Amino acid sequence: MTISIQIDGMHCDGCVRSVEKAASSVEGVSNLSVNLENGKLTADIARPELIDKLKGVIEDCGFDVTGVTA
Repeated sequence: MTISIQIDGMHCDGCVRSVEKAASSVEGVSNLSVNLENGKLTADIARPELIDKLKGVIEDCGFDVTGVTA
């Protein structure tokens, strides 16, 4: 399942790296990319419940999740 997560508050490449590092630590996530221009994380996830896990690690980095599209 491919998902997109809208992230508010990313301003630089360091922000992108923080989100990528945190999200890539979630087991079952693959093909991860974070786009600074549109503020989106796109990834393939093995199970739907990983959406909440990803939202949590992004918020732990200090960013706001403003939407999820599956």
